[in-house]
Amino acid sequence: MSYRLGVDVGGTFTDLIVIDEETGRAVRDKVPSTPHDPSEAVIAGARQLAAKAGISAADLSMFLHGTTVATNAVLEHKIARVGLIVTEGYRHILQIARSLVPGGLAAWIVWPKPTPMAPLEATIEAHERIGADGAIVRPLDEAALRQSLKRLAAERVEAITVCLMNSYLNDAHERRIAEICAEELPGLPISLSADILPEMQEYERALTTVANSAVRPTVSRYVGNLENALKDWGTTAKLNLLRSDGGLMSAEKSRTAPVNLLMSGPAGGVAGAVWIAKNAGFPNVLTLDMGGTSTDVALIEDYQPRLRRETSVGHLTVRASSLDVKTVGAGGGSIATVPELTKALRVGPQSAGAVPGPAAYGRGGELPTVTDANVVLGYLPENLLGGAFKLDREASRRAVQTVADALGLSLFEAAAGIIAIVNETMFGALRLVSVQQGYDPRDFALMAFGGAGPLHGNAMGMLMGSWPVIIPPSPGVLCAYGDATTRLRVDAQRSFNRLVTQTSDPEVGAVIEELIAQTSGELAAEGVAASEVEIRVEIDVRYAGQAFEVPLYSPPGSTIASLAERFDAEHKRLFTFNLSVPQELVNIRVVALGKAANVSAERIAKGDGNPTAARVRDHEVWMDGKARAAAIFDRSRLRAGDIVPGPAVITEMDSTTLVHNGHIATVDDFGNLLITPA
Repeated sequence: MSYRLGVDVGGTFTDLIVIDEETGRAVRDKVPSTPHDPSEAVIAGARQLAAKAGISAADLSMFLHGTTVATNAVLEHKIARVGLIVTEGYRHILQIARSLVPGGLAAWIVWPKPTPMAPLEATIEAHERIGADGAIVRPLDEAALRQSLKRLAAERVEAITVCLMNSYLNDAHERRIAEICAEELPGLPISLSADILPEMQEYERALTTVANSAVRPTVSRYVGNLENALKDWGTTAKLNLLRSDGGLMSAEKSRTAPVNLLMSGPAGGVAGAVWIAKNAGFPNVLTLDMGGTSTDVALIEDYQPRLRRETSVGHLTVRASSLDVKTVGAGGGSIATVPELTKALRVGPQSAGAVPGPAAYGRGGELPTVTDANVVLGYLPENLLGGAFKLDREASRRAVQTVADALGLSLFEAAAGIIAIVNETMFGALRLVSVQQGYDPRDFALMAFGGAGPLHGNAMGMLMGSWPVIIPPSPGVLCAYGDATTRLRVDAQRSFNRLVTQTSDPEVGAVIEELIAQTSGELAAEGVAASEVEIRVEIDVRYAGQAFEVPLYSPPGSTIASLAERFDAEHKRLFTFNLSVPQELVNIRVVALGKAANVSAERIAKGDGNPTAARVRDHEVWMDGKARAAAIFDRSRLRAGDIVPGPAVITEMDSTTLVHNGHIATVDDFGNLLITPA
């Protein structure tokens, strides 16, 4: 028997799941995270989970891991000092940047411009030039370069980036510079823009490659520690890390191209949601991943999550594919405040975090949070984690009472107001990935997961008109499920820049075949058989003269004419209009996917529709303006076909689900809760 181990590291907890590839049986666990070295919690949790599942280290075939190491390095500015080598005349490329200031009207007045990741004093110029056609206009002056590298050595740089003009067409000078750097500055990691992003637009290419260099030492150190710990444990399982776009990359590849890991954390939840959606039979799903500090939302269409060509972390936006995930500062720990000036209730984005946490946690927190409001309303019972964690209801009442006093409301009205506002915040985020992308949310189911998502899923379904609301089994560890059920992904791209009237199907086909050979070769090196490789072709298209592109999937047998037609349709859906100018093919990208996970979902025992056996006790909740009789159910005792009428609270080890008045929760064959209006 072989097992897949999925691990997802969060700020507070590290989630783990081990799946039997033959039966689909899954065993889950959570351990406290170790921020000083996340690998400690990963290995400790893996050992603990293996013992719990009754398997040995030798039984593991794959170790699949979603990590926030690269993300945190950028957010906390714990990055390497990067030396940048550019073409002569382009030393200020990162300082000039793009003339885009985030925010609304006059935002440039107050916007603090981020400090470039590669400082100007650590940027040197190479005397060389490649033309726009890829021809060498000026040969590389190697002697001058060696002299300039002495200045980088004096700056004590920890990583080097090489980004030359037009190197995406001819990378000869970048390759030679890398060789010289290895001679003059041995031991430093070197990132070439021709490897990381071989596309036009030198600023985006430079920024993305510099970001790769900035997090490379940190990620390499982390992956190395993890590999050593796994070896000491005695497992031969292959280590793969989750990419920002929801695919997997090998440990070795993650060391050289860690810029693809910047959104690894949120990607795990979306990947897990895709797997659950396929089992439940819902191809179109909106996801709601609500944790303690923030909520991530995404859209899945026909079992495919939407992808973006950019990854954003804090002020940094790089040209690397990622899932189209929107994040808002709304979580269980979001703090409710009533400013003295406006007397208007606000919730978040400030969070109580894990320490001291909400007042209900009994760790010294006194500020009212979303969790406290849920406790006051009866949505969260006192006992969590199977009775191992007890909430302090009186502390929650005291905290929420401060809001009630400030607003002149009753305790329950204030708590309901806090919940309503945090729900509206998440509603706005869901509209960003649906309505504002041209999708009707009523055509989608809504999947709520994360520690707090199932508490708010029913309410969000009512706001969005999205039914059913799907609550997967163990929603608190769905990100780890996503890590364990995804597959290897390798991509390669090429700038093309041809009007549809100036190219042909054979010319486009030749570029695609070349990229297919490159990506398939990389997967073959990872031990993936040619028969198991799936190829996807994506082409970025725009109207001639536009400054942005729309990425389109190009299925086998597509022609330029059919691509142009689909672009017109997609452009009209997104922007409500088309232009009467030729379309332009900008970039061609090939994605090679490895073998899909051979993991079947575990079916649960059939029931007779009556959930009485899972009923724990009677309960009372405040809902729709008054106290209502409810019941608490133990999810582990529910059976397929059982129907739970609302109001009801359904508890499990890692999360709590709330079923509203006038709604029912039906248990499907795989243990998913499907909430619909009664």
